Amino acid sequence: MEDVAREAGVSGQTVSRVVNARGYVGAATRERVEAAMHNLGYRPNSAARALRSGRFRTIGVVMFSFSSYGNQRTLDAIAVRAAQLGYALTLIPVESSARETVAGVFRRLEEHAVDGIIIVIEAHQLDETDMEIPEALPVVFVDSNRDALHPFVDTDQAQGARLATEHLLGLGHDTVWHVTGPSRSYSAERRREAWRKTLEKHGRVVPEPLPGDWSAASGHAAGARLREIDGVTAVFAANDQMAIGVLRAFREAGRDIPGDVSLVGFDGLPDAAQLWPPLTTVQQHPEKVGALAVDALLAELDGVERQQTPLVGTELIVRESTAAPRMR
Repeated sequence: MEDVAREAGVSGQTVSRVVNARGYVGAATRERVEAAMHNLGYRPNSAARALRSGRFRTIGVVMFSFSSYGNQRTLDAIAVRAAQLGYALTLIPVESSARETVAGVFRRLEEHAVDGIIIVIEAHQLDETDMEIPEALPVVFVDSNRDALHPFVDTDQAQGARLATEHLLGLGHDTVWHVTGPSRSYSAERRREAWRKTLEKHGRVVPEPLPGDWSAASGHAAGARLREIDGVTAVFAANDQMAIGVLRAFREAGRDIPGDVSLVGFDGLPDAAQLWPPLTTVQQHPEKVGALAVDALLAELDGVERQQTPLVGTELIVRESTAAPRMR
């Protein structure tokens, strides 16, 4: 670093600011320092930096499933935000929710020398009280129990389900049928409860929800059952993939969307706009969730007093898969 400072004609402190991405450095000065680093072949020694700062500048991420769109986007956002702040990721996928498996994950993360952990396990797969989280490691949960002892970041699932249900009721449908996500999923549970409470608030009949597992195949199976029930004119699927399956099931039976049945999904898949008809959906923002999770973890590392992290809002994207019910 002294060689870089001499080459760039700046102080060692300025070089440190550039290397660690901390503190203000003017653009021209930063360019001179980066050019000197390149010319001299300088590479920060992570072990030495850890000894000096007490930080490894690495975040551990524990993730149960990559299959859902939200999890994939959240992981991408965590990686982008961590990189912006000069941190790398160590990703540990969890294939089983068994307590001993999770304990092994934490042991591995300690061996990898991480500064903190973000846990993205979107299900009742794990109760925080069952986890033996290393006391020295700050932890942030994504899509978990709101009663968690550690900081918690999530999408406002209830708001999204309420928007979807009220949209369909506002079009004039008597009630709204629901295809749920997995029974052990926190997200699915919150969407299902908000759907039910919205119908009750408006004095509507609450139909028995049909189970799904986030897959298009489970949505198709639910749609095949729904198309046999008289009077179904509106369906809210707990994610876009299941909505795709529902759409296919009704189309196979010669039922028109939205002429016979209106359909709303949840997630905001980019391809949802390319379906026929284009799918009305609840847009969530996992990129914001991931960035907030990283910020919350680094605040814990810096000893900042914990603040209540607001739920990330959703919005309804209205397309051609919903319309007023036909007159009978």
